[in-house]
Amino acid sequence: MNREVNAVNKEIVSAPPKMRLIIPGGLGPNICPGCGHFLVTKIICEVIEEMGIGDRTMHALGAGCASIASLYIKNDWAGCSHGSAPAVATGIKRVHPNAVVYTVQGDGDAVAIGAGALINAAARGEKITVLMLNNTQYGTTGGQMGPTTLDGQVTTTSPLGRNPSIEGHPLRAAEMIATIRSAAYSARGAVNSPKNFQLTKKYLKTAFQSQIDNKGFSFLEIITQCPTNWHMKPPQSAKYVEEKVIPEFPLGEFKNTSSSN
Repeated sequence: MNREVNAVNKEIVSAPPKMRLIIPGGLGPNICPGCGHFLVTKIICEVIEEMGIGDRTMHALGAGCASIASLYIKNDWAGCSHGSAPAVATGIKRVHPNAVVYTVQGDGDAVAIGAGALINAAARGEKITVLMLNNTQYGTTGGQMGPTTLDGQVTTTSPLGRNPSIEGHPLRAAEMIATIRSAAYSARGAVNSPKNFQLTKKYLKTAFQSQIDNKGFSFLEIITQCPTNWHMKPPQSAKYVEEKVIPEFPLGEFKNTSSSN
């Protein structure tokens, strides 16, 4: 398994992180093998360093796997109760208006229990950036069906597969946020391939720049692979993202007020 994980990591991201991560001595990242969340952490670190904003970034952590990986980022952060990260980030930003403030949340944290906090922060046009990591289920608690679970996807709480006639269809958060007038930027990326890694990095730079330019609320959804709860090997999970997840959640920018002005 370790050889497979190393092979995937070399294939997906070959460059070393530019911003030093805090990793407990000798333990390495404390996340599941092949999980895409640590690649998102790498993107965040590289973008912060390349934009030269390391001395003024602060992040609010949601509950779940997304927050575990983000604990390795060396900047100021606040742990938040489930679903409240946008509200906490709002408070931080209003007290420190020159800071670049962002949240790191899973899809369950952001658009299930935290849907109210997310939508209202966007509606108010808060000058924060929300990163929502979409792995199509609740990862930390054992792989239950979540807002982004695919039609027909088997989870621990949908053993026969998600039934749209009963549970509805998966929620497309990036498209939803794009419809909110005070949202300045909304996009969706992925980390299953080098190409998508670089595309997602570009989206995050644009989202942060939108906040720095005081445009309004910015949102970036990032599709991440979850080999453990998908019961796949890491290479299979990367392929699953390409063949099954991205067709349901297309990548791209859905709103960019900077480009339209």
